[in-house]
Amino acid sequence: MNSLNTLKYDLISIISYCLLVTFGIINIHSSSFNESFTSIFDSSTIVGKQIIFLIISSVTFVIIIFTKNNVFDRISPLLYFASIILLLSLFIFGVERGGAKSWYLIGPISFQPTELAKLSTALFLAKFLSIIQTDLNKTRDILIVGVIILIPIILITFQPDPGSALVFLAFIFPVLREGLDLRFFYFGLIIISTLILTLILGVSKSITTLSILFLILYIYNRRKKFKTSILRYLLSFIILVGVSFSTNYLFENILEQRHRDRINLIIGKEVDDRGIGYNTNQSKIAISNGGLFGAGFLQGTQTKGNFVPRQHTDYIFSTIGEEWGFIGSLITILFFMLLIIRISLRADRQVNHFKRIYCHCFASLLFFHFFVNVGMSIGLVPSIGIPLPFISYGGSSLLMFSVMFFIYLNFDSSRLKED
Repeated sequence: MNSLNTLKYDLISIISYCLLVTFGIINIHSSSFNESFTSIFDSSTIVGKQIIFLIISSVTFVIIIFTKNNVFDRISPLLYFASIILLLSLFIFGVERGGAKSWYLIGPISFQPTELAKLSTALFLAKFLSIIQTDLNKTRDILIVGVIILIPIILITFQPDPGSALVFLAFIFPVLREGLDLRFFYFGLIIISTLILTLILGVSKSITTLSILFLILYIYNRRKKFKTSILRYLLSFIILVGVSFSTNYLFENILEQRHRDRINLIIGKEVDDRGIGYNTNQSKIAISNGGLFGAGFLQGTQTKGNFVPRQHTDYIFSTIGEEWGFIGSLITILFFMLLIIRISLRADRQVNHFKRIYCHCFASLLFFHFFVNVGMSIGLVPSIGIPLPFISYGGSSLLMFSVMFFIYLNFDSSRLKED
């Protein structure tokens, strides 16, 4: 790429990105504001630190835009394995925050390799799926795809940070789009249902329920004379029994008490609006206070009173709801949807398979983060500590999502040449 021709670039997406990042800075400033505040450029403040990472992100924009797009294809395996090493090294050199060993501390700078793992997994998955020999009808290739996605999930879960680990499930959607049999997706839903059933009923009752359901299904298929293999039924049943026992072990021995409390609250075993449900309850109060047009910048009572914990990170949407109201919240949602849909549509125009798959991976990650974070703030989704891209405070998150967006711009601009 020899020159920067703005007509090559997706200007609508660029404008959306700039508006979301700017709105993020404004709301981080509001949610962290106090009377001793002097300047947004003070690097000792939360908003000042976010601006520093925004400047760093701007530098990466220049680097990525002028990088030949085939470089990302070549370095994807190296980047993936480097991120896995960084995740493994956390167990030795990582710094614990909020009960999870998820951070490296280098002087005044902290870095969360989980964010890098999202980028590297998207690139490496796109690399493997774009290889002409890859066939998602072959068991070997399905297993390789599963391993690529599961390795970071397992390592992040053991930090323990199960919320961030769940984000990697977003990669299932581009894999399905590339030809994975829907039966695997349905079986995945059955596994998730078994997991939830075990948490609610316990191991023995869930296995009894599964046994009855499998027996009914088998008898039904035999009576209808569908071709069914008893070996396939037995294998599926054994897998689900294993999931049930694994769920119980993971819940009792790997997850911390705070995670167990949240899960028990979600499945209805506990009701506690002043304890583990406090964050979500206060977030909903803040959003309801906003009304149609909001209380105004720096005027939110819940925000000014610091009633919403982690409001500048996980619950930043409650600040938007309280100070900018329904209109501000709706505009924010519309800009996210515009960006996600536009990335997906322009990805479909890509001639290059690697670039197309990467763009779909990025769009899926963006949608998963957006949906879960907003859902957390309004009480539709359990609180699992996932930031709102481009808006929530977090240097690692802002930098990595910006890098992923800039790579999309690089790929999209090169599409015109390939067309």
